[in-house]
Amino acid sequence: MRLFFAVLYTGLALAANVAMADTAAIETLREGTMKKLSFSEPQPVSDIAFTDPGGKEFTLADYKGKMVLVNFWATWCAPCRKEMPQLAELQTEFGGDAFEVVTIATGRNSVTGIRKFFDEIEVDNLPIFLDPRQKLAREMAVLGLPITLILDTDGNEIARMRGDAEWNSDSAKAIIAALIDQAGS
Repeated sequence: MRLFFAVLYTGLALAANVAMADTAAIETLREGTMKKLSFSEPQPVSDIAFTDPGGKEFTLADYKGKMVLVNFWATWCAPCRKEMPQLAELQTEFGGDAFEVVTIATGRNSVTGIRKFFDEIEVDNLPIFLDPRQKLAREMAVLGLPITLILDTDGNEIARMRGDAEWNSDSAKAIIAALIDQAGS
């Protein structure tokens, strides 16, 4: 039995070291505002639901199987509004079976206001999700806006950005491409 646990522990340690080495390589791609992106050991995320404008419930677990960039934002948040077209650009370039941008308006945000804003900036490829009572945001330790999380294909948080960033920068795109490539390996 001890041999079994020793082999199991060694295997888990090796897997963790490979994951850390992969993250370390990706961290070297951070330049400019992307230097604020903090990588961490995979952390489970909340299972608290958020909704679409029709009231249909979703959870972050619904996105397991792909890399996910989750952006918590609000219509009144100027930096949030500035980065939304950049997030749409990421979705256009990388969105699909392996990657998705999920935008969640937290707090008081009218659906009409969100749609008007998306129309003004010509964003039609990002979802409108709502967390009106900030239950998910509080559970996910979202303090201030915008906050962006990157989830791995197992649905665990692996990186966090506090504040806005240039999500359409070469650095951001290189990071996303590397994460997608790593997930596909």
